Amino acid sequence: MITTGVTGRPWRASITPWGAVDPWDGGERLDWYVAADDRWHVPAQETTIRQRRIDGTAVTETRVRVPNGDVVQRIASVADGPGYTVVEVENDSTMPVAVAFDRRDVRTERPISELPDVPPAELGVDLPSSAFVVPIGHRAVARIALAHDGSGAGALPSLPSAAQVARGWTTLTDRASRLVLPAADGGETHALAVVAERCEVALGAMAHATDDPAAFALGLGELVRMGDPPDPWLPELGHAVELMGRRSGWEVDAALDAAGRVLAVAGDERALADLGRLVDRRGARAERPSSPPDDVSVVPWVEQRLADRGVLLPDGLPSGWLGANFEVYDVPVGPATTVSYAIRWHGERPAVLWEVAGDPVVLSAPALDPSWRAEDPTGESLWPPSSP
Repeated sequence: MITTGVTGRPWRASITPWGAVDPWDGGERLDWYVAADDRWHVPAQETTIRQRRIDGTAVTETRVRVPNGDVVQRIASVADGPGYTVVEVENDSTMPVAVAFDRRDVRTERPISELPDVPPAELGVDLPSSAFVVPIGHRAVARIALAHDGSGAGALPSLPSAAQVARGWTTLTDRASRLVLPAADGGETHALAVVAERCEVALGAMAHATDDPAAFALGLGELVRMGDPPDPWLPELGHAVELMGRRSGWEVDAALDAAGRVLAVAGDERALADLGRLVDRRGARAERPSSPPDDVSVVPWVEQRLADRGVLLPDGLPSGWLGANFEVYDVPVGPATTVSYAIRWHGERPAVLWEVAGDPVVLSAPALDPSWRAEDPTGESLWPPSSP
């Protein structure tokens, strides 16, 4: 399930696959129901449910199929006031609909007492006694909000839209790196997965250093890349590195790289040198998995396919990327070094424009041009015609 909440504040909830809000504090679930021209639709039971993260962020969009269109629900948490989780429902069909919510302790645009009565059970849905109904016209949007401090019902204040909240999340996750990849061969999907995992980490989905030291180090690495201070985490990171020193595997190698970036930001040169010696003793790095992981390790999995210790596109270009322009920004290639580059096509030949930030690194791309090496921090070059 997807986590929603506001960074820096304790309230959290899970968004179920059908769009219910399930608070972590033991509070009652906020569920929804849709009355269309044909019948009442119960999202928890519908087979037409489609859910996605908007731009990969912690803002969800859930669609329910109704006659002549969809009813679209969006959920986003905002920091205004005590903090709110806003549920907005758009009628993207040609006929009016009604939406019922099963909690009354929410902020609404109109007083609940002025809204239509809850339908009787014989109309096809047995709503709880606490439910209320909101009519929504064609192309109209209705909004309610759940206050994080439990302050209950009242008038809905002016709050940011789901689109605005999604933009705020992408601003945060882009501090680490930004990937503008082709849709083909999973490029766009993988870029969205990176954003999703960063949002989960920012909302507290961190493994414990003792239970899973590699996942902890990878999560901490993303937090620090997004701007969190590293110092409070250093003792726990040291414990995680000690545990990883006795383990092997690609995820551990990637986690040790992440630990190095955290130590570089912290300015702990002694610990960074110790880590370097540990990495050297481990010898050759393990092979990256062929399929993307489904946790925070998807971040290095995606980024290493784009740049791995100075090697750009080490696996070459996926066939669907041939002829497609794309850009990557701030992908790590060392403890204190990142690379940004863009691929632009001149007929069958890709041109690369690059910029290295931080400590110097020599760039290469043996899968695309074995003779190419770049020591300058910025530049551009035309590679030979590429094959998948």
